[in-house]
Amino acid sequence: MSDQNVPHRADPTAAPDHRSILLVFVGLMTAMLLSALDQTIFSTALPTIVGELDGVNHMLWVTTAYILAATIMMPVYGKLGDLVGRKPLFIGAITLFIVGSIVGGLAQGMTELIAGRAIQGLGGGGLMILSQAIIADIVPARERGRYMGVMGGVFALASVIGPLLGGWFTESVDWRWCLWINIPLGALAILSAILFLHPAPQDRARPRLDIAGMMLIAIASAALVLFTSWGGGQYAWDSPVIVTLIVVTVVAGVAFVLVERRAVEPIMPLLLFRERNFNLTTAAGLLMGIAMFGTLAYMPTYLQMVAQVNATEAGLLMIPMMAAMLPTSIIVGRRVSTTGKYKRYPLLGAVIIGVAMYLLSTMTWDQPIWLTCAYLAVFGMGLGFQMQVLVLIVQNTFPLSMVGTATAANNYFRQIGASLGAAVVGSIFTNNLVSLLVERVPSGSGSLSDANSLTPSAVLELPQQLQDAIVSSYNDALTPVFLYIMPLSVVSLLLLSFLKEVPLRTTLDREPVIEPSHMDGPDYVVDDVEPVSATGGVVGPSEAGDGQAAAER
Repeated sequence: MSDQNVPHRADPTAAPDHRSILLVFVGLMTAMLLSALDQTIFSTALPTIVGELDGVNHMLWVTTAYILAATIMMPVYGKLGDLVGRKPLFIGAITLFIVGSIVGGLAQGMTELIAGRAIQGLGGGGLMILSQAIIADIVPARERGRYMGVMGGVFALASVIGPLLGGWFTESVDWRWCLWINIPLGALAILSAILFLHPAPQDRARPRLDIAGMMLIAIASAALVLFTSWGGGQYAWDSPVIVTLIVVTVVAGVAFVLVERRAVEPIMPLLLFRERNFNLTTAAGLLMGIAMFGTLAYMPTYLQMVAQVNATEAGLLMIPMMAAMLPTSIIVGRRVSTTGKYKRYPLLGAVIIGVAMYLLSTMTWDQPIWLTCAYLAVFGMGLGFQMQVLVLIVQNTFPLSMVGTATAANNYFRQIGASLGAAVVGSIFTNNLVSLLVERVPSGSGSLSDANSLTPSAVLELPQQLQDAIVSSYNDALTPVFLYIMPLSVVSLLLLSFLKEVPLRTTLDREPVIEPSHMDGPDYVVDDVEPVSATGGVVGPSEAGDGQAAAER
């Protein structure tokens, strides 16, 4: 390499200055807010939407279409970001998200709304993945904790303000503003990326896309999301539809593994699973997803029925969870950046989540609302200790050339956990509720034994004896589920106790360095090693790449 090519990248491993990072960070946080918000904002608006568009039978698809499309696209965005660069993909994902919002906002029927939600999901699947990966591109792992902490706080904020905004838009303006709001926020994120995101130039070969892998993981993901969404509700678990979907999930999953073993650029490289830290954090993240979304999916309904509040008030009662998770996530992130130590936090988070599950399992239908909110705050604190630290550990395990793929894989399995959590909790809750209603509600009460016929307003109009029977049934149907979830936190604690606390990297090296222990495995290291030139100086990315290529030859 000639000296004249060096000056513009004299220190390629150095992070951008703090002001540049903050400007980019604003755009990334806006994109993450869009992604997280869109998973919850329709929860309180759905009854009005399906009534206006005459689509009660298709109500489930308003949320399922988004989740399905986003889950399928997560690993695709992660891999493509590593292959072709993240900035154009990031801008493209936001654009696609805005297009979907416009299609949904203009919808005159359920078909157009569901199509818009699916298009949103195709873009939304990349917003969180690419945001987390871009931070890894511009901030060394040692400093990244404070930024990841804020990201976790944004997710917590969205999980609470989503239902509140959805309810407010529906009652005060128009439910379509649940979609229109994405346009100015998306434009802000795109503008921030164009003006302030300037990734270092990389020498990339023409990408060889893993088309077969993409198709198989899409089929497996679609079948899994559908059978977890439909099972126990729209279809019985032993119905032909659900059994077929389970078989398709297994067959497509096995075929995917076989294809990935031979793919030149696999969308989810199997070498990811050779790293202990990746396996442990991904499994813990999946278990956390089950607990988190199993709780978030049904606590608002529980609060409406048991505390007898409206949808907006139920959303407000979820604020203590966010109020605990937000500062905890930020404080933990800053402590990780300051000390470089991180293993203790997810371990503590697993313990706190287990305690929260136990506390939630002890709820009674006549206990004070503030006590329920306190239990939710404990749960939020546990999530704050875990969520973003697990992503940071994954990113620190692999070089920047693989960070998008690794981050996407980790988030993908967390999303699978979320889908499983909502489905399993919903199935157990519904079965318990129906049994308890049949047992406690007098037979002369007609259709009240059908859980689907109950609404908070309808319950308030019933005689006090019936109200007590229904409210206690709701309480006793849901609280045991939290006790069933509690062992998952014990499993998570055991898994995370085997984490290896590898020092967080302080530079932005892209190229991997082969260690003797990995000569027969993946070509990367996890510790802070800088490639060195023949003269003893730190080399740039192209030199490191040339050296690696020479070694391979």
